[in-house]
Parts: sequence; C-alpha cells; structure tokens
Amino acid sequence: MAPPRIVFLMYHELEPPGRPLCQSEPGYVRYILLQKSFQSQMDWLRQTNWRGLCVSEALNYPAGNSVAITFDDGNETDLITAAPLLKERGFNATFYVTSGFLGKPGYLSRAQVRELSSLGFEIGCHSMTHQYLDDLKQSALRHEISDAGKSLEDLIARKVEHFSCPGGRYSAEALATAKEAGYRSVATSHARANCPATNPFELGRVAIMRDLNRKRFEAICAGDALWKMRFAESTRDIARRLLGNDSYDRLRVRILRGR
Repeated sequence: MAPPRIVFLMYHELEPPGRPLCQSEPGYVRYILLQKSFQSQMDWLRQTNWRGLCVSEALNYPAGNSVAITFDDGNETDLITAAPLLKERGFNATFYVTSGFLGKPGYLSRAQVRELSSLGFEIGCHSMTHQYLDDLKQSALRHEISDAGKSLEDLIARKVEHFSCPGGRYSAEALATAKEAGYRSVATSHARANCPATNPFELGRVAIMRDLNRKRFEAICAGDALWKMRFAESTRDIARRLLGNDSYDRLRVRILRGR
C-alpha cells in the first residue's frame, strides 16, 4: 500500500464583498481569493468527504482523503471570514501569523489572534516582518524566526510549533535556526504533496490563486499534475538566483502591471 500523501493548501487574505484589501498591487491580488471562491472550495471538500486539517494533524498522515489548510500573513479575514466558514464545515487550519504586522490596518490585532487560538485553530509563525530569509544574516534570522515565534507564544500562552517562510524563500541557515528555536516544521512554497518520508523542515505547499478553477483545485487536492507547477517553480527559482530577490521582484511587478 502506498504511503498517505497530503497536499498542504496555502491561502492568504480573503476578499469579502465590499471590503478593501490590504494591498492593491497585482502581485499581491493574484494570491487573494474572493470569499465566495473559498467557500465553494470548502463546500466541495466537505461534500466529497475530505478532511481539512491543521499542520499538526496533517503530520500524523491519517488514512483517507485529507488536506492541510494553511493561511499566511495574519490578515483580519482569517478570523472574520475564514474561521466561521471552516468551523461550519468541521475543518481545522493553521494560521501562520506575521508577528510584526499585528494591529496594522487589515491585519489581526493581538486580541483577535488570541480569539482565533481560543476557537481551536492552530497558530503558526510567518516571521516578524516578512523579510526573505535567504537574504538575512544569523542575528536577523534569530529575530525573524526565534523572536517572532516567542512573541506569539507569549500572546496566546501556547507553544507555536510550525513556521512558514515568507515568499517561500529560505536557506540552510534559516532551517537550522528554526530547528534551534524549537519548531517542529517549516513550510515552504514548493508545489508538492507531503508524506511520512518528507523532511518536516521542508514541507511542500501549494498556493491557491485567485484565478484557480474548480477542476484545477480538485486536481491539486489529489496531488495530480503538481509536476507542472514544479516545472514553472524551477524556472522562477533560476531567475531569482540569477537576479537576486530585489531585482526579481521588481521585474515581476513590471510584468504583472503590463498584463
């Protein structure tokens, strides 16, 4: 029997009707789902007997159809939009919070993070200030990874065991820092399913994009055709290594604005 595979879904801010987004740049908006799109995806999972798990649950790799549901950044819509929809369907999730964004317009307040945790959802860490980890020296890595997690632990009075990399970018030094800080896992943006043999400090995740249709979503949950996404990902990785993060991001913004 093949070992169980679980796809970790990566969401960001959701867009309820009439609510402005935290940012309006095309490179940001392409990651933002309309509320109705997210609700439709969760309905399909529920109706077809899939389970929605937090990261800790997913790392047990239960048998049967399951996905891990994760959110990055710590937007206010995590609590006011995603949490009720997930609760109604009996799903869990991990919310990776950027500690330094707490209280900023459009992001969770400290009280809202505590409320999200009290509802039974898992709180993870998404760094202190959302810097790319592969650009940072050791002292900055400790601040972004160790200090950020500790501040969240102090806030919710619970252990924060899982970390996700801003922009999916990391280094061997960043992974070592996460291990030293006591995290149990690090989530990347590599488009692959995870299984018991997967290194928990390089977990794959699949970004769920604004223009994703139902058929493609179903295929992602099943782990089908992820190789196509990995091919595109490898091309982007080569460009990032050649240009560096700053130049690559500037080029990507120009391309997206020109569409």
